[in-house]
Amino acid sequence: MISKKQLHLAADLLVNLALPWLVFHFAQPVWGDYGGLLASSVPPILWSIGEFAWQRRIDALSLIVLAGIALSLAATLLGGDARLLLVRESLISGLIGLAFLGSLLTSKPLVYYLARATLARDGSGHVDAFTASWQRGTLRHGIRVITSAWGISLCGEAVLRTWLAWNWPPERFLAIAPFISYGIMGGLFAWTVWYRRRMVKASRGEGGTA
Repeated sequence: MISKKQLHLAADLLVNLALPWLVFHFAQPVWGDYGGLLASSVPPILWSIGEFAWQRRIDALSLIVLAGIALSLAATLLGGDARLLLVRESLISGLIGLAFLGSLLTSKPLVYYLARATLARDGSGHVDAFTASWQRGTLRHGIRVITSAWGISLCGEAVLRTWLAWNWPPERFLAIAPFISYGIMGGLFAWTVWYRRRMVKASRGEGGTA
């Protein structure tokens, strides 16, 4: 039997992958590349608004979408270049990647605060243990490795999507580029889960909690 999570994932993929391409495919002959790209952004925008109204919170994906809308408006003020609209999410993911890498220069990288906030939101009661474990070398090293991986991957994804946006026709970009991004993010999430389990085992060996 299909679970609610699976249905939600299927709807998410439909709205963020299939619908933008379909909308652009039918709108572009009438309104051109720029108008077609603006129209293709409507389904993800409405989805994000619905998610916020239902869950009463904005997750990372919603923030990227909303930031993409802001960049779309900026592109309009700059003359409505269709290529700028295509790379709006790439610019945001690139900036987030740079934020990850920049946080490595601080005493506690960005992933530390994200992990701590996740534990606090889950109400698992592990926040204090996690904070105490930061004094152990295994957790500090692992958090920096994860931060580096996310920073490099997000920056690399942004560079790749930007190159594709400037060298591919818009319709091909909308049809293929999202799958590339989802593939990169899916692989990154899977690696993070695997690496975290490895961290937990190493931390238990030191008598701590990761």
